Amino acid sequence: MYWIRKIEAVTDVAAAVGAFLLLPLVGSMVYEVLSRYLFSAPTFWAYELAYMMMGSIFMLGMAYALKEKAHVSVDLFYLSMGVRAKAIVNLLGFLLLIPCLLWLTYALFGYMVKAYEGHELSGQSAWNPVIWPYRTLFVAGFVILTLQSFAEIGKSICALLRGEEFGTDV
Repeated sequence: MYWIRKIEAVTDVAAAVGAFLLLPLVGSMVYEVLSRYLFSAPTFWAYELAYMMMGSIFMLGMAYALKEKAHVSVDLFYLSMGVRAKAIVNLLGFLLLIPCLLWLTYALFGYMVKAYEGHELSGQSAWNPVIWPYRTLFVAGFVILTLQSFAEIGKSICALLRGEEFGTDV
């Protein structure tokens, strides 16, 4: 299905952006450690940069983990099920998950807008950056996770109808 592939392409791009953010995160942490322990001059921005970068990496990678089936699952019974039974379990799980994701995305969007309109600052250090870009990535992460959940619903429906996992015929 075309729309599933498009959603998964967006998921892949978000994951690549998240993976790219590892480079400045590691670089800033190396700089902080060297600065702190070699020169006794710790930075005032390292903590905030670290939690913002790691949070962003996590948010941008959630949907990719879902796509790759890398989230924790209880496999006790699931592994012994057939394709259609797995599809039903997945479908029910995603139908329960979607309302939660929509609610979280809506709430996070309001949280982000409030930070933007109020020029909210982090208040965690002397650097004190604006917080809305960080919260924007949270919203983006949940939007992409929600889209990927819809793609997983589509894959489950295909598996239920065809009796084989999505993508095995290509």
